[in-house]
Amino acid sequence: MSGLFETGFQNLEWGNVLMLAIALGLLYLAISRKMEPLLLLPIGFGVLLANIPLTGLMSETAEGVPTGLISRIFHFGIGWELIPPLIFLGLGALTDFRPLIANPKTFLLGAAAQVGIYLTFFMALLVGKGWLDIFAFDIKEASSIAIIGGADGPTTIYLTNALAPHLIGATAVAAYSYMALVPNIQPPVIKALTTKEERAIYMDPQLRPVSNREAILFPIIASLLIVLLVPQSAPLVGMFMLGNLLRASGVTDRLAQTASTSFIDILTILLGVVVGAQMEADVFLKSQTLAIFVLGLVAFAVATAGGVLMGKLMNRLSKEPINPMIGAAGVSAVPMAARVVQRMGQEANPRNFLLMHAMGPNIAGILGSATAAGLFLGVL
Repeated sequence: MSGLFETGFQNLEWGNVLMLAIALGLLYLAISRKMEPLLLLPIGFGVLLANIPLTGLMSETAEGVPTGLISRIFHFGIGWELIPPLIFLGLGALTDFRPLIANPKTFLLGAAAQVGIYLTFFMALLVGKGWLDIFAFDIKEASSIAIIGGADGPTTIYLTNALAPHLIGATAVAAYSYMALVPNIQPPVIKALTTKEERAIYMDPQLRPVSNREAILFPIIASLLIVLLVPQSAPLVGMFMLGNLLRASGVTDRLAQTASTSFIDILTILLGVVVGAQMEADVFLKSQTLAIFVLGLVAFAVATAGGVLMGKLMNRLSKEPINPMIGAAGVSAVPMAARVVQRMGQEANPRNFLLMHAMGPNIAGILGSATAAGLFLGVL
């Protein structure tokens, strides 16, 4: 009878049960293991809610008009491309650009780390259309998968929503998962490419003093140069630089404080929940999802390797010693990658304090991945 009350238990399928188990696993990692809880906890709970039948949280009309709570947040926040650029505004307000300004050479390390994005782009195309005609990734899907190599969740979501929205659950969770797993993924790659002597290279922790004028001019000049070169990067790069200018100008402390605290916290909650909610069983449990996670891991590992190898080259060519490990921070995972470099540097040489040196490539990595996303958008 149609009037009978139905519960979610009656409509549970094996896929829902598996995804609920994955949701509980993410929540366990966030709460008990404290692995990037600000990201994994809302994502995990979003997965949980999306896989309980009959909630209506993700419902839409036949014309695609959202009627559920989470589907509305996704439609207006992600579909309209609002939340990811606004998160970049908050990130800019949180980030001190002075380490990058003090040592502009670290731009090269951030640029070298982007090799993971471009190499994985071609790998995804080969897997989909060349060597193995199994997953059938087209050029837009390959771009969305490749950007995972930047380890930048908002950029991954922004690009995937524009080019391959049906993959947004897999690519976003992969990007955020690898951000959380930076302390586990990067050390083996770094150790494989460096000697103990190289990891122990001492760098003077005192960077060149950066004037207020330099700190103010940098986001303005960088915005002009990057956006003129790659106009489609404006939403991400522009918001990132605006947030930093709020911080550096010295006249908008209240705005910078708001952007770097309550504003970005609210956006992070909304983004995490709606990203997790895209992991519905019928969408997520496909062979393509496993391929995306594998290719994303390759992208992240290659990006780390690219930065380290560039660091080794710069150390050989530079008059001043450069610890090649700081190149590993060229991925966009701020500040997790820089903290990994700091920890490994002190393990190899207790005198080392590499955090500020690593923050330069870390910031350059954010700009590099945002520029790569703009390049993909412009070409495709």
